[in-house]
Amino acid sequence: MNGIETVESYIQGFENEVSPFILEMEDYAKAHHVPIMERGGIELLIGLLRIQQPERILEIGSAIGYSAIRIAEALPNVSIVTIERDEDRYKKAIEYLNKSNLEERIQIIETDALLTEADAIFDKTYDALFIDAAKGQYKRFFEKYSSTVSARGVIYCDNMFMHGMVLLGDEEIPKRSRTMIRKLKEFTQWIMTHPDYETTLLPVGDGLLIATKK
Repeated sequence: MNGIETVESYIQGFENEVSPFILEMEDYAKAHHVPIMERGGIELLIGLLRIQQPERILEIGSAIGYSAIRIAEALPNVSIVTIERDEDRYKKAIEYLNKSNLEERIQIIETDALLTEADAIFDKTYDALFIDAAKGQYKRFFEKYSSTVSARGVIYCDNMFMHGMVLLGDEEIPKRSRTMIRKLKEFTQWIMTHPDYETTLLPVGDGLLIATKK
């Protein structure tokens, strides 16, 4: 176990236990290979959002609704619009949303985030944008949706390390993942030096990037 893993394990020992409902979602995601945020990552994101206190959040990549539900449970005054293009995951997210009793504060939209121009998404501004979808498309997501984020709003991006693959040379990365990893690295370089954002990359979970709009 390396130093970061040791520290994360130590911190996890102080985390509050999650409800059986959240455990059910985590178990489903694991059994069906649905990518959701790691415990360390979602706890950090929730902590940052508690400091920021956003009223409206836009999420790109609902999956089964795990992050949106965790955030809405932790921040009782927040409303969330979340986008998912996979039909099966969307249906499961709706199922979990109905169980959560958070339907009034979470709106899940089934659409392709890179193609849609839906008024339900673009007719409002957001205090925070959370990007957790196709990693090779992060720059396109960022460029398409950053205009919906208010001044001093924050954009969060998960999986910036892609399970350590960003640290590997091309020859060490599986061929099917090389283009995606290259694009993720290019996005990281682009946003870390972007003049319109104050950006930090945190080594928690699978890597969380935080870009505050100037």
